[in-house]
Amino acid sequence: MAEYNLPLPAMGESIAEATIIRWLKKEGDFVKKEDLLVEIATDKVNSEISSPVNGILKKKLFAPNEVAKVGNSIAILETEEKFSLEDIPIIEKSKKRFYSPLVRMIAQREGISFYELETIEGTGEKERITKKDILKYIRIKKNNIVVTPKYNRYNNSIQNLIINKNQNEEIVEMDRMRRITAEHMIRSQNISAHVTSFVEADVTNIVKWREKIKDTFQKNTGEKLTLMSVFVECVVKAIKDFPMINISVSGTNIIRKRNIHIGLATALPNGNLIVPVIKNADSYNLIGLIKIINDLIKRAKSNQLKPEETQGGTYTISNIGSFGNLFGTPIIHQPQVAILAIGVIQKKLSIIETPKGDLIGIRHKIYLSHSYDHRVIDGFLGGCFAKKVAVYLEEFNCYNKI
Repeated sequence: MAEYNLPLPAMGESIAEATIIRWLKKEGDFVKKEDLLVEIATDKVNSEISSPVNGILKKKLFAPNEVAKVGNSIAILETEEKFSLEDIPIIEKSKKRFYSPLVRMIAQREGISFYELETIEGTGEKERITKKDILKYIRIKKNNIVVTPKYNRYNNSIQNLIINKNQNEEIVEMDRMRRITAEHMIRSQNISAHVTSFVEADVTNIVKWREKIKDTFQKNTGEKLTLMSVFVECVVKAIKDFPMINISVSGTNIIRKRNIHIGLATALPNGNLIVPVIKNADSYNLIGLIKIINDLIKRAKSNQLKPEETQGGTYTISNIGSFGNLFGTPIIHQPQVAILAIGVIQKKLSIIETPKGDLIGIRHKIYLSHSYDHRVIDGFLGGCFAKKVAVYLEEFNCYNKI
């Protein structure tokens, strides 16, 4: 029987670790290939890892609530199948590091997976791992010394303060998602120079249109007609007008994104936040947007999203109006450079310009709060983009949409 070290797989560029939630098999159980072994949780979603081999679960290397790094072996399985380092799929192809036969042999002998091998810092030419590098890594690992992978981007930490507990206070420890969200927020503030512009938009026509057809629409389609689909459509149109909003930054380089992937900041029932992503949002008509948004939000709130459905966003929308908020200063979702917060819709007395003169009437208004990274987006671009979204909302053609 051979031993197979099951690694924690890579689950996206921004995910470096996961928490073991619960084991679905006991030590000594026989597992078939593709049987689910363990449930894990990242800062984005919960998911399950299946066995890549037929065999016996010999040992669990992490207990529930323990955190494993991507590439760490989390379990050992006994199997009659033969595996080598070459059999393990290469996830991070961009690195394209060469591994000598000697390094591969040592890694295989010590049960080091490809994912774990990718985390080892190489001192050879073009960051290649030398014999000395891998032996040093093995020595440190066997001595239970914690090593932070070189690609770990979370260098900012929440500062611990001395707490003098008294009877009038209660100490509640942050849950895993809240801790990681806090780290992400601190990191974003440290990376991006945040600026926020505010624009008011008249959405009276959209509100009246929705009120008129929402019941019939839901009866005919089974879908709830929400205004978020309209907001997404207008944001996508504005991005096409101002493509330099749809970028990210790498050092002194600006990366322009050809695809428009819209993230929707969604509050979960427990108060935490998750951002499902509409991939290629510009490829959908309004009905298509309604269906995918309803599906993503429903599955987000029931913890059924796949990891890839929370990754790759190029621009994010946050509906703070659902909390009754007028406007805010949202924090950019890295590595994006901008985020739009949509406030609550209010009835307001407004001056209405007509060909026959100005009138006073009741209109439905919202505030758009657009936060952007001033390193690469100046006030002109950031402000014009927000105004363009408002114009598209006000000019939204409610006819022939559905």
